[in-house]
Amino acid sequence: MSDSKVTRRQLLGGALTTAALAIVPRRALGGPDQKTPSDSLGAALVGCGGRGRGTFGGLGSNVRKLAVCEVEQGRLAGAVRWASPDGQGYTDFRRVMDRKDIDAVAIGTPPHWHALISIAAMQSGKDVLCEKPLTRFIAEGRAVVEAETRYGRILQVGTFARYGRIRNRGSIMTHKLLASGLLKKSPVVHIKRGGLKVKQWSGLVNPTPQPVPKTIDWDMYCGPSPLRPFHPHRHGGTHRGYWDYEGGGLADMGQHHFDPEQWVHAKDATSPVEIEAHAPPAHPLACGMWGWVELTYADGTVFVMDSTEWGEGYNRKQSRGVGLSDLSEEDQKKILATPDPKPWPSFPEAVRTREKTGGCGEAAHRSACILHLANIAIRVGRKIKYDPVKEQIIGDDEANRLVYQPMRAPWHLPV
Repeated sequence: MSDSKVTRRQLLGGALTTAALAIVPRRALGGPDQKTPSDSLGAALVGCGGRGRGTFGGLGSNVRKLAVCEVEQGRLAGAVRWASPDGQGYTDFRRVMDRKDIDAVAIGTPPHWHALISIAAMQSGKDVLCEKPLTRFIAEGRAVVEAETRYGRILQVGTFARYGRIRNRGSIMTHKLLASGLLKKSPVVHIKRGGLKVKQWSGLVNPTPQPVPKTIDWDMYCGPSPLRPFHPHRHGGTHRGYWDYEGGGLADMGQHHFDPEQWVHAKDATSPVEIEAHAPPAHPLACGMWGWVELTYADGTVFVMDSTEWGEGYNRKQSRGVGLSDLSEEDQKKILATPDPKPWPSFPEAVRTREKTGGCGEAAHRSACILHLANIAIRVGRKIKYDPVKEQIIGDDEANRLVYQPMRAPWHLPV
């Protein structure tokens, strides 16, 4: 598709001019130790809808907002006004990646674009702050993690509750205990009740197609997902209700709730091995109602999502934590002698120091896997077993096809 590059003057009907950049980017001065006059980051935002503004702010205050990108012209015009009055607006994110003066990219698009844009940004030498959930399906997450490693970039997913938990004494003790491997079997049952916006972010079944507004590049909006007939409920915040773009309220809110629990319970490098859901038959296109999902890890730890919005509430197990009393006196001393984990840097700090953030690629991918596995169990309507090393569902071809979902040409994950 052809791309349009739009300055504020153009959007307001003024002269077609391109402003010269006022500050030379750091990389143009000969290396990472060189400083620009302001020592600030050149920044861009891709996806200027409801979450865009907040995600852009997550890059920190010491940034030059050089560009915004959005496929809907009204949003683009607004974003140029509030975010980048002296910068440029684009309708194709690839033009943002071409710019050498941009150091960091905030991604506020719907999740079906998160992986491809994150990978493109890191491939072009940019650090990434990506709105949650990190991905739309499991294989995308592994591709993002591999890109983060291959290109040596900083990646942070936009959920930050774990930053508080690493400063909480109870959470620290639970983390050290479960990370130690001293327990033969974890007794933990963590139940999250409510707060998952199931009904709010359910999709419409068989919505009547409507004409595509002239202000929206619908083909680019759909991107790697199927090119469905336009309906306004598929665009804007309600996109969350369709499997093509996200995974309902579970995917929208789940990473907030379970990413911190994943760290607390020392699961940043693994995923559940058995997943069972209680839900009505799922629609193939529209996310719908569900009751609860139980996810069990290899060490016995159980996470439960209880929506409280459909059917009987979860009552199979009772909540159960873990503490020093679960260990022998000798093992208790080992835990008490173990140093506390070091708090993670914020995204702006990580960009400067090159230390990984709390929501780095592997951790963000694994917490997104919790959501994806829960949704797969809901969609196929049966218990599934998962290999967290091979990242495949065991003995269920239908379910496994949801681990790596095809993308619409010409879009594809790196080979």
